[in-house]
Amino acid sequence: MNQPSSSGPIVVAVALGSSGTVGSDVLAPYEVFASSPEFSVYTIAAEPGPALIDGGPAIVPTYTFNDVRSGRARQPDVVVVPAVGAPEGPEETAMREWILEESGRGAQILGVCNGSNVLAASGILDGHTATGHWSRLSSLKKSRPQVQWAEGLRYVQDGTITTTAGVTSGIPGALKVMADLAGADEAERVGRLVNYAGWSLTASTSIPVQSFAASDIPVGLNALVPWFRPTIAVGLYDGVGESDVASAFEVYNMSFAARTVPVAATETVTTRHGMVLLTVPETRAPQVDEVIVPGAARDQDINPHLKEWAASRNVSAGAFAGADGALGFDGALEYLAQHTDHATALSAAKMIDYPTAHLTLPAGGTYVRVPTLIVLGLLLAVLAGALPALIRTALRGRAEGQMK
Repeated sequence: MNQPSSSGPIVVAVALGSSGTVGSDVLAPYEVFASSPEFSVYTIAAEPGPALIDGGPAIVPTYTFNDVRSGRARQPDVVVVPAVGAPEGPEETAMREWILEESGRGAQILGVCNGSNVLAASGILDGHTATGHWSRLSSLKKSRPQVQWAEGLRYVQDGTITTTAGVTSGIPGALKVMADLAGADEAERVGRLVNYAGWSLTASTSIPVQSFAASDIPVGLNALVPWFRPTIAVGLYDGVGESDVASAFEVYNMSFAARTVPVAATETVTTRHGMVLLTVPETRAPQVDEVIVPGAARDQDINPHLKEWAASRNVSAGAFAGADGALGFDGALEYLAQHTDHATALSAAKMIDYPTAHLTLPAGGTYVRVPTLIVLGLLLAVLAGALPALIRTALRGRAEGQMK
């Protein structure tokens, strides 16, 4: 049944867009708040149907904006705003209007990653200091000069509005809001559970100022050369952790190293804290090259049914974890490094603003798909350039033969 995570006294509404939503911006903060009995967390959207997620499983919202207006859903004390596909477009008018309503009633607003674009488009950030994903800050400074945009900070708090840097920065941002509302002790307890590297309430919020660099070429090539990209089934099941799901889809979505498909025995699964995800039933799943299982620290922890299904497809099923069983984003990046290459994992971590100094990312194998395709492309380009001369030579040879 689709319902809030608990009956806790502090209500958190995690918004879903109508134009596509970044999954980790939703799943990770959801798990942070839902890990505390002090918080009742639900997802909310303009319409009751499944909300599409960028690169991941669609999410079935618990409520609609009108459910809050009518009193069917509890009024939120916190509204989490993720990045969406068209933050300034008419598709998200309903979201922007509802956020303004809730902010006007005194709700805390947490904008995750480019959720700050939605907030800026609503006008709620005018006259405030805010941040967002490093790749968009330059354009935001030009398009929204009425906002004081800050670089090199994990999150920024200005009054009742908190905005965060890229993707995974929503975790420490949510923990700070938790500390404000439920106390430092509860935030520290949940912080240990979610295990975000280097986090504490007293830690500096400063982070490196990022920009695109030569080291991001592997990811850029993956994006530009999509052909023959492997297809990976992400095996989901009831009770899977929200951050485990987020990390599996996000590292592949941001690295473009593989196409992912959410697969389960049923059409939906319910996560550990009650979020409902739409999946592809095993009987309708496409052909895949591999099955990975988030939340499983070791291969022996994988559900036997998932193993049997993978075997029926003549592919392997592996625990999506680091070498020492690390889960979440730690394990995801270690797994990506091992199965693609070190450079791809580092670039993906940069894209999702996740710290890696504490990780030992393996060198992995040589990821030959993109280099091979580039070499083939160059050969084809040379062949295409030489083709007219080759045809002329062939025609000349035929004409000379006919004259003899």
